[in-house]
Amino acid sequence: MNFSTTSRDILQIKSDCILTFYHQDQPLSPTLERLNRATENQIQQLIDRSDFQGEKGETAWIHNPAGVKAQRILLIGMGKKTTPSDHELNKAIAAATSALKKSGCSEITIAVPEMETDTLYGWGRRVLESIESTLYHYQFPGTAQKKASRPELKKATFVVHERKLTAPIKQALTDGKAIADGVTLARTLGDLPANICTPDYLAREARKIGRNQKNLSVRVINEKEMAKLGMGALLSVTQGSEQPAKLIIAEYKGAAKSHPPIALVGKGVTFDSGGISLKPGARMDEMRFDMCGAASVLGTLQAVRDLQLPINLVAIVPATENLPSGKATKPGDVVTSLSGQTIEILNTDAEGRLILCDALTYAERFKPTEIIDIATLTGACVVALGKHAAGLLSNDDQLANDLMQAGEQSGDRAWRLPLWDEYQPQLDSNFADMGNIGGPEAGTITAACFLSRFTEKQRWAHLDIAGAAWNQGKEKGSTGRPVSLLTQHLLNKCAK
Repeated sequence: MNFSTTSRDILQIKSDCILTFYHQDQPLSPTLERLNRATENQIQQLIDRSDFQGEKGETAWIHNPAGVKAQRILLIGMGKKTTPSDHELNKAIAAATSALKKSGCSEITIAVPEMETDTLYGWGRRVLESIESTLYHYQFPGTAQKKASRPELKKATFVVHERKLTAPIKQALTDGKAIADGVTLARTLGDLPANICTPDYLAREARKIGRNQKNLSVRVINEKEMAKLGMGALLSVTQGSEQPAKLIIAEYKGAAKSHPPIALVGKGVTFDSGGISLKPGARMDEMRFDMCGAASVLGTLQAVRDLQLPINLVAIVPATENLPSGKATKPGDVVTSLSGQTIEILNTDAEGRLILCDALTYAERFKPTEIIDIATLTGACVVALGKHAAGLLSNDDQLANDLMQAGEQSGDRAWRLPLWDEYQPQLDSNFADMGNIGGPEAGTITAACFLSRFTEKQRWAHLDIAGAAWNQGKEKGSTGRPVSLLTQHLLNKCAK
């Protein structure tokens, strides 16, 4: 979808629809009052008759309005708060976009409400990202595109009441569009079935992002090379699969060589059966989403490429399947990681940390200023935080605070959990340096404790997105999180 901004008179702009906002029980805003006068009081009459009250997410149409060149006006209810939360704004925009999809509108104008200049950027981004998120529709590759019964929404123009206000909205649209496209990529990769989205498919998608880019290079390490390097932990996960594992490394160079990169490491288990420690059959189909950490890293990489951010970034994706077979790793096996530390595999369904630990050790060779890993790692995180926040654990307070701030700014929030030494003994093993699980208590924390043993020399943070990465039930599908959080974090780094 195409987005733009203008300061032209909204009454004179030809479009299929004007979107405008109303706060319940509040006086009409200056823009809304002007539209009301132009339409000979039609808006106020709707409110007075209680045909439209302005409740959160409520919508009302005015067709063929007098005094404006748009064909329709769509009123969007914002509730009683004059400053709605991000969630409330998302809800309102999603409702409006759903109404627009059914209306036949293809080109709309959005009346930007009067607000403080420093809030315009965040508002504009949230609106754009909410529109794109609501318009997202997964389609199986190769399926014939159904001819739409109505025109599709293709263009939105944000209209400000003063020319000086176009700059923050324009920046919001630039950043928001790149982030929204990154989220769409992550959602699409997550939604693809595992017979299509294999480790090799992820590698090809990474190469596609780097195609024809002078400052972005992609290389892929195969299993033979992993064995030479000594990645015994990663290779232990792929043993039961016919699909070869891949280690995908993308280097984006947007700053001088003297600037150390930021490293993002994303778990890419394209299907997780649990291996020999087989998962229950119910909802195992959702294990196609166990590569959403990898998908979010690739979505963020694409956003950084599109924005041409002045940073250096390394994106690393260990990609594999986890399946049972006669060759699969067994509970009780001991493997040696790239770091030289030995691991007793007590549960083959705790495989994500095994591929991540070797990838985190590999990331050290780039001498990054910080490493952030993203993974659908533990069911315990879903129990603790549900779907609303990612779990955040870190060995660096400043990095943790930066990620928390980026989450608040982007509306893609995380919540910090402790990473105390008292949890480390749960990983003790009689036969290796550590076990790969820490027992039934504090599963999210002990998983991060495991990873912390491979990042002791680094400023490191771990995002457990097991609850945030996908929706269940009738809304089943990937969310594309935390692309927004990660990209916002990188934008903040560029602003310093």
